[in-house]
Amino acid sequence: MKMKHFTLLTLLVLGGCSLNAVDDKKSQDPLILEEQSFNQALEVAPRSLDEKIGSMLMVGFMGTSAPQNSQICQDIAKYNLAGVILFDMNPVNHKQAKNIATKYQLSKLTQELQACSKDGKLLISVDQEGGKVQRLKSKYGFYGKFPKASDVIKLSDTQVKNHYENMGAELASVGINYNLAPDVDLAINKRNHVIYKLGRSFGSDPKQVVKYASIFMDAMHSNGVLTSLKHFPGHGSSLGDTHKGFVDVTNLWQEIELEPYRLLAQTHTIDTVMVAHVFNKRLDSKYPATLSNKIINGKLRGEFGFNGVVITDDLQMGAINKKYGLKNTLKLAINAGNDILLFGNQLSVKSMIKTSSLVNMVKQMIKNGDVSLNDIEASNQRLDNLKAKL
Repeated sequence: MKMKHFTLLTLLVLGGCSLNAVDDKKSQDPLILEEQSFNQALEVAPRSLDEKIGSMLMVGFMGTSAPQNSQICQDIAKYNLAGVILFDMNPVNHKQAKNIATKYQLSKLTQELQACSKDGKLLISVDQEGGKVQRLKSKYGFYGKFPKASDVIKLSDTQVKNHYENMGAELASVGINYNLAPDVDLAINKRNHVIYKLGRSFGSDPKQVVKYASIFMDAMHSNGVLTSLKHFPGHGSSLGDTHKGFVDVTNLWQEIELEPYRLLAQTHTIDTVMVAHVFNKRLDSKYPATLSNKIINGKLRGEFGFNGVVITDDLQMGAINKKYGLKNTLKLAINAGNDILLFGNQLSVKSMIKTSSLVNMVKQMIKNGDVSLNDIEASNQRLDNLKAKL
């Protein structure tokens, strides 16, 4: 991004961009003239209401290609979607790929998706942690053998760096610019099926988790890939699976689970934070973290000082979908301070939702006063700041 700016600025200067002459000597300052020309060159048309709402959505879709006449391409262009999330497993037909089949196919798909976007900065995301959680598998022609976090910590720092550098390079090589990782949950509950038993945690010590998460993020950044810490405010102590239903961690959760976020927020290296669907009465007696203003705007933004992009975990998971319903979920998620609302269209055929339906629901909420346009515009600004890193 910076290099693009520099090149543009250089061309403007060498080209001697003409500006209307003014009498004020200050306005004749060459540096001011250059800055004005530079800003004018970067101006973009204001977003429509549909585009402002669409800029908060990341969606999953069916298809291994995205030609201009495809629904996903039309949605990206019409609604200025924040991004898409890609999966290999097809929930409709397990014998066919959903989005990922081969290296060549995936590279072509991401090129087609970017061509649908207005700025070429569509966030194209996958979950690529290592171990059980890696979408780019060997059977599709990828490396597919990146170690799980619990094995990573047994390696030398140089080996860890090389592993994650290779992961970032592989993602970038096929046009993926947003990795929904690393997992900074603490390994503090041996009965935990979704984190501990899958080896997704770098350990129980927050400082150790921060160390390896930092290596992970640095490696992604060096390859032009954005990252997301997850799952705030901590999923390591849970017993249930939020994919399936409501998960209450009130009696199991420990304050120390917040520490990786607090420490990393001080380094200003966080791109985004993904919020979990866990319910924790000690932090909010009414809502799960994803829908909690107290937890997102209060704890993460207010107390920890993080003003970057907050993304929800998949809002079609049972923990949210079964209890709150779609309309209420949208309203609460936006009012809680989330910037990207994730709808993976992955968990079941019945739960798939059209982008147009989401946009129209939010438009009606703005009209009714249930959701503030100012909050949506603030989220758009945070997203623009994030995309400026690409």
